[in-house]
Amino acid sequence: MLYEILFPMAGEFAVLNVFRYLTFRTGGAVITALIISFMIGPVLIEVLKAKQKGGQPIRDDGPESHLITKQGTPTMGGLLILIASVVATLLWMDLSNSFVWAALGVTIGYGVIGFLDDYLKVSKRNSKGLPGKLKLVMQVSIAGVAAFWISAHLPDPLATTLALPFFKNVLVDLGWMFIVFACFVMVGSSNSVNLTDGLDGLAIVPVMIAAGVFALIAYLVGNTVFANYLQLHYVPGSGELAVFMGSLVGAALGFLWYNAPPAKVFMGDTGSLALGGALGAVAVITKHELVLAIVGGLFVLETVSVIVQVISFKLTGRRVFRMAPLHHHFEQKGWAEATIVIRFWIIATILALAGLATLKLR
Repeated sequence: MLYEILFPMAGEFAVLNVFRYLTFRTGGAVITALIISFMIGPVLIEVLKAKQKGGQPIRDDGPESHLITKQGTPTMGGLLILIASVVATLLWMDLSNSFVWAALGVTIGYGVIGFLDDYLKVSKRNSKGLPGKLKLVMQVSIAGVAAFWISAHLPDPLATTLALPFFKNVLVDLGWMFIVFACFVMVGSSNSVNLTDGLDGLAIVPVMIAAGVFALIAYLVGNTVFANYLQLHYVPGSGELAVFMGSLVGAALGFLWYNAPPAKVFMGDTGSLALGGALGAVAVITKHELVLAIVGGLFVLETVSVIVQVISFKLTGRRVFRMAPLHHHFEQKGWAEATIVIRFWIIATILALAGLATLKLR
């Protein structure tokens, strides 16, 4: 919005020429989202407390300590992230960019699904929420529309292909299966972040790290000079996604202020589904779907731990982990919550650096 209003005036006011630079607008989105978070955070938390008398319902099959330490904490804090990031993005983005609208559509759509899920949990005072099959159908539907939109706006060589990290000229043509693959990436990323969100601050920092990495990837892939130098597949217009990812970083920082242990608010499915979907959508647009599996490796580990646990129990009647997802396993082993969270942050940082290395190792 600011880009459309102020940049045309750069001929008269040279200082406004800064709005042409993605780096400036991305920085503006980070700061704007952070300020919005600080401005509305306390009010939103008080409203959520007033509406949710008992806070988020705690699962009976989870760690026993959570029934004491997490009881009464309100959920739906993802609304804070969504409001801050969406407003900041709309203020600083180029409104004519199709890719940002696709990413925003997935983010908001998944946020709505998460909100409905959280609302049912709070209103019915149980931890079930939306039926799993219905939630999955809604996620796939939104991802499917976004995948068609993205494919239609990608240049021909990239519209239905999968780029492989470490191989500079390799593109695997998936044909119509690209839509299915893109849906899998967005839905899988969304649910992986959702599974990771189980301890104070555990999910939001890895999301922030991943968003920062993909802000850089979007900027490089959307710039012909850097894309050619690094031998990346150039995606015209994808650089604008750096603004969107920057807004997520700022909103995540603001949310972490209130989610730091002991958390004043949980993001709930409202936040986790939306954030995961946002990362998945940007990965598809920038043709770095497989790199997302590296950068978001922590989310993959958490998801795999659940899959392994379920398969093992069904086939053998035995559990591989004391409890799944993985962070609960370490809780059961006696690790302090802060220890688990910080060590998982370290793992997320290492994996993000490994993901960044793929940009140069070609």
